[in-house]
Amino acid sequence: MRNQAALFAALARSRFRSSFRLSAEDLAYLRDKGLPLVMRHAADFIDRRLAPAHIANDGKQTPFRGHPVFVAQHATACCCRSCLQKWHHIPAGHALNAAEKHYVLSVLQYWMQLQLQASSV
Repeated sequence: MRNQAALFAALARSRFRSSFRLSAEDLAYLRDKGLPLVMRHAADFIDRRLAPAHIANDGKQTPFRGHPVFVAQHATACCCRSCLQKWHHIPAGHALNAAEKHYVLSVLQYWMQLQLQASSV
């Protein structure tokens, strides 16, 4: 797992990762539902789509739209086990443990908070 400052600096240098932004609809959803509820959704998505040791459709399990968490996952490279390994140094082939899940959720939450702050300026 990476230091958050180093991770976000690396993500900012990636043309692909840094191109993601929450849409007006995603921002409205996030404001309406609130970050705590959206983070519960995130925990559920991580448990079902990212945490298992082996994912049949790894690399394709996270949609690009439809929920603020999906956008956050792509923006932060928490979208598949291959990206978790490359960007976050979390090896594939084992089920994510509690600390790794917490780390992923903290990365997603931080990115969504940044998006909320940027949209209020």
